[in-house]
Amino acid sequence: MIVWRVVTGAAGFTIVVLTVGGALRTVVLPRSSRTFHVRLVFGGLSRFVFDPLARPQRSFAARDRIMAMYGPVALVLLPVVWIVSVWLGFALLDWSLGVRPLAEAFVTSGSSLLTLGFVRPASDGLVALAFTEAVIGLGLLSLMISYLPTIYGSFSRRETLVSMLEIRAGLPVSPAVLLTRYHRIDWLAHIDAELFSRWEPWFVEVEESHASLPALVFFRSPHPGRSWITAAGCILDTAALTNSIVDRPHRGATDLLLRTGFISLRRIADTVGVAYPDDPRPDDPISITRAEFDELCDELAATGVPLKADRDAAWVAFAGWRVNYDAVLIGLCDLVMAPPARWSSDRCAEVSPRRRR
Repeated sequence: MIVWRVVTGAAGFTIVVLTVGGALRTVVLPRSSRTFHVRLVFGGLSRFVFDPLARPQRSFAARDRIMAMYGPVALVLLPVVWIVSVWLGFALLDWSLGVRPLAEAFVTSGSSLLTLGFVRPASDGLVALAFTEAVIGLGLLSLMISYLPTIYGSFSRRETLVSMLEIRAGLPVSPAVLLTRYHRIDWLAHIDAELFSRWEPWFVEVEESHASLPALVFFRSPHPGRSWITAAGCILDTAALTNSIVDRPHRGATDLLLRTGFISLRRIADTVGVAYPDDPRPDDPISITRAEFDELCDELAATGVPLKADRDAAWVAFAGWRVNYDAVLIGLCDLVMAPPARWSSDRCAEVSPRRRR
């Protein structure tokens, strides 16, 4: 009997420590941290419910309405899982210290955790345990109260440029539309200063917020046709096309945007478990075909965008940039069920669904 009490107490203590530690790593620690409870909620329980409801056979409008609730539901469910885990852990500790039967140990734990106070522990040790549990319960509640404003503040900052991109790149966003509009208003020469210089810090901030607070990855834009990940893909494709096929002097700022962008997407993918090649070769295959590239170039040429004469060299240059973010872009689009967009979410069916690490 003593052995069982020791084992049960150790199990309860471990559950409490892992839960509190996971909550602190999720909310307080300013870096990516894939805790058990976050993986359970966002990768398990929520997907188990939402995936069947948002099955591919349904229209995108229906799927979007369902998936719009995925992030908020999972976010609210996360503190519930924390509370239940602490409740279980302290119930096991109470039982190991002599509270009988097990059902009474759960009642005692719940009374302490929720600060209801209708059960008074019988010994000094149990009283100390009850006070400790009450402090932890209040601490988890405080963490969640501070968590929500941070989530929605980061979401609002993310969506500002995503909304502005619709004006420039249409809906769904397209790099061809973006380049054509900039050419028509005679801004193509200023695209680095007017557009790319804004998106480089955007990628940095999105990496920091989405890797630290992975719930943000699943929060959808207010408009069903917009998405942070398709907007990121449009900007990266525009930068890659500007470097490879648009006839203009080479600018290092565009290179920096591309590198900032694909590194940011990779760090976010690491957090949510989307697989991608760590060090792809420039000549590795990508999801864009040469025919698709030529078709887009023909569209640009028809609208008067100045293009380089050597299409073969341009294709090699474009593919060499795209290979760095091709798999991670499509993997993230597939994970969040992004709305249709050219050269990103439109080819999710061409890769294995939800490739996870």
